[in-house]
Amino acid sequence: MMIHRLGDRPSQTPSSEYFTGKVRFDPVVSADDPSPVKILSVTFEPGARTAWHTHPMGQTLHVLSGFGLAGSKGKPVQVLRPGDTVWFAPGERHWHGASPDCALTHLAVQTSVGGKTSDWMEHVTDEDYNAGRAE
Repeated sequence: MMIHRLGDRPSQTPSSEYFTGKVRFDPVVSADDPSPVKILSVTFEPGARTAWHTHPMGQTLHVLSGFGLAGSKGKPVQVLRPGDTVWFAPGERHWHGASPDCALTHLAVQTSVGGKTSDWMEHVTDEDYNAGRAE
């Protein structure tokens, strides 16, 4: 049995190369765990979001608090609320983050393949991000 106590693993600030705005990661199941499944609690301040990206084995998001947005290439932006669970298929080009006026915290669950969980692309434009603002 391995127990990671609250505070044992520090919060992390991800690279601005892959995120817009203020974002914090708190590891749940991380690289120091033997499982290929990786889980992060991710908090986005208002307006913060990921860049476009994909996952080799897909990704599940479970919204814990706040109000967020998620976009998948070629589809309407979707609103995310506490209790919502989102599945992105392997290779599905997408982004996610907080709404313009409210923070968002979600669990992000993905599987590492060859030590890699994500393939990152360009930043989400304000136009793409604001497409979900009318919700």
